[in-house]
Amino acid sequence: MFEERFSSTLPFPSKPSGLYEPCRYFLTIGGKRVRPVICLMANELFGEITEDAWYAATGIELFHNFTLIHDDIMDKAPLRRGKQTVHERNGLTAGILCGDVMSIYAYDQLANIQKNLAQVLHLFNKTSIEVCEGQQLDMDFESRGDVTIEEYIHMITLKTSVLLACSLKMGALLGGATEGNAEKLYEFGKNLGIAFQLQDDYLDAFGTTQKVGKQNGGDILSNKKTYLLLKGLELANDEQRVVLDEWLQKDGDDKVAAVLKLYKETGADVACREAVERYSQAAFDCLEQVAVLSKRKDELRVLAEYLLQRDS
Repeated sequence: MFEERFSSTLPFPSKPSGLYEPCRYFLTIGGKRVRPVICLMANELFGEITEDAWYAATGIELFHNFTLIHDDIMDKAPLRRGKQTVHERNGLTAGILCGDVMSIYAYDQLANIQKNLAQVLHLFNKTSIEVCEGQQLDMDFESRGDVTIEEYIHMITLKTSVLLACSLKMGALLGGATEGNAEKLYEFGKNLGIAFQLQDDYLDAFGTTQKVGKQNGGDILSNKKTYLLLKGLELANDEQRVVLDEWLQKDGDDKVAAVLKLYKETGADVACREAVERYSQAAFDCLEQVAVLSKRKDELRVLAEYLLQRDS
């Protein structure tokens, strides 16, 4: 429902084509549209979907894609969803400008909201700042050897979770929800986002290529700070820590298998699955506390279960 309306009402003009064609390209290469969809679903918990919610959902999706375009530039990523990234396809300048203008169009969508605009805009601005902070922390972690698990959870909360949480709360507020119900939905989204990222960490290491859509072990090969790595270092004995540190200093065909073996020996794999379950349960507990008929929340439960791939 959202995808049909979104794709048919993209706000970009035709010229200059060097600016707007890459925007249209990026928005048509795929994506689950999870954030705008949960905004609409949260809105629908409290009545019929409002026109304000459609504007909010569109603004959220434009903002999310702006962050992806600029993240790809910072990561020097050649592909996104199996397609060329904007900066790879159209050049660095186009990538920067495309992201910039997409973020401005996101705010232009929000400007159409009639109800609770100041409250919604304050929440959106706060979230946007936090997403930028999370991205900076993620980059900072690349050169740090002393990242703690608490810092990692904080980083993924900012980088991944708060936009999910914001999407839900915005939809709820625009649907007439009380502040209490809106905040419970925010906490639902925040915990869901953390669980989702931890599950992603686990699947990158232990998921099959078919399951995750990419070769497993990419995070290991790039020495990315993940929950598994940080927990493995925390739980390792002196001998295991030496071996793990050695693998972090080198590459090789055996690296992924060796590090996975250490994750299993230290119990980091089990700890990661347990963390996914804890944050998942916290999310569902918050959803349960939203004061609407339980049946109205069924679709959100189903979507959350799907995102978490809890059978993995």
